[in-house]
Amino acid sequence: MNVINAIESFMGYAFNYIRILRISDIFDILIVAAAIYLLLMNLKGTRAVQLLKGIGVAIAIYLLSDILKLTTVKYILGQIFTIATFAIFVIFQPELRNLLERVGRLKIGTFVDLAFDASSVENTDEVIEKIVNAAVNMSSTKTGALIVIERGTRLGEYMNSGTMLDAAVSTELLENIFVPNTPLHDGAVIVRGDRIITAGCVLPLTANTNLSSELGTRHRAAIGLSETSDAVIVVVSEETGKISIALKGALTRNLNEISLKRALTKLLNVNNQKPVGAIKRMTLRKSK
Repeated sequence: MNVINAIESFMGYAFNYIRILRISDIFDILIVAAAIYLLLMNLKGTRAVQLLKGIGVAIAIYLLSDILKLTTVKYILGQIFTIATFAIFVIFQPELRNLLERVGRLKIGTFVDLAFDASSVENTDEVIEKIVNAAVNMSSTKTGALIVIERGTRLGEYMNSGTMLDAAVSTELLENIFVPNTPLHDGAVIVRGDRIITAGCVLPLTANTNLSSELGTRHRAAIGLSETSDAVIVVVSEETGKISIALKGALTRNLNEISLKRALTKLLNVNNQKPVGAIKRMTLRKSK
């Protein structure tokens, strides 16, 4: 009977609230809903999902203890929730940072020039051609490579981890950088416009646990950077020689010379811009 009364009370409150709903209230609800959606999408595929499940179970037990009058259980969980309110910002720090970085990548550059505009480079086609040639050549010799092409998001913090080059992009230079057992071959090259700015850069590894066991450190680093920036990352596998592109947390694999050139042209060339969705992405799931 108490449950029925509670439902009736809630329904009455809901109808009364809807009756006095204002336009500003609708916008308020939509903003909160959008924020929750962005947060959930940001947490998708990370270890934080497991933590959220645990929190959900704890809340369910707390509500059940309230209904069943389990005073001790309710008191203990109440104390835990009080501490968790502060601890959650520490636990979800990587995810919250990732979310804020995504918000910071919104297209506000239309009004204020806050980031490098990759489309302003006049010889983009030539740069793409050199990167494609280098990737294909290294693929044929199974030379591992990690080429980061900067777009709107500045990558200064990662550039500082490498060796400054500031050299014109060339097929020969890219191939020489990734020759095995040389000082810079293990890191990433970062390209800005038509210049190779740094080499041997350290990139953040992805926290996504739903990845194929085939993917090594290079691929995980490429995905990790693509999750926190809008950079386009070209990866050549040292084990298989396969060419891949990492973009926005997704990986497109098994590219050849034609498909790689087409993909980079769509993403980088101002005269041939198309939606990012034009690239078919591979779903990142753990192998059975």
